[in-house]
Amino acid sequence: MMTTEQVLDEFRAAGALLQGHFILSSGLRSPVFLQKMFVFQDPKRTETLCRALAEKIEAAFGKIDIVVSPAVGGIVPGYETARHLGAKAIFVEREEGRFQLRRGFTIEKGARVLLVEDIVTTGLSSRECIEAIREFPGDVVGAACLIDRSSGKAELGVPLISLAALDIPTYPADALPPELAAIPPVKPGSRALKA
Repeated sequence: MMTTEQVLDEFRAAGALLQGHFILSSGLRSPVFLQKMFVFQDPKRTETLCRALAEKIEAAFGKIDIVVSPAVGGIVPGYETARHLGAKAIFVEREEGRFQLRRGFTIEKGARVLLVEDIVTTGLSSRECIEAIREFPGDVVGAACLIDRSSGKAELGVPLISLAALDIPTYPADALPPELAAIPPVKPGSRALKA
């Protein structure tokens, strides 16, 4: 079983644990950003993390039939975790502002379904993903992520397990501590690429 420090060591080694003033996809600000795509560009590192997550998933939830992840950031860890679970890997995509299963993906009645995310901060995208999954007759048994930035505070409506739970502070833009306000903000996430 990997410790939180071992998980963070993988992010550090990949250059994916960044410090500064970051605008998160939620709009909140943080002194820490986890650039997970730097981790996912290395198949061996991704395999190490997702194998460890799969072991925690099996211990917590038992047999999983289908792993569902949100596009785009969750596809790689979802697929790799599903591979170690011996499960199918599918994903939801945003269409007209909401997550939906597309591409002919379906969830059969009685299937044990697990949401797999990369990083959970507020839990909003996870809740939206679970809502889309529940349009099908499978049983959503829980959710899992590599890193839970909320340190267990995000409410998903299903049990959430993580490989590492961190308590990384986040702030509204109008309530920054002075040391963060003194640093120019950067928006490193993929949603900034659409601008």
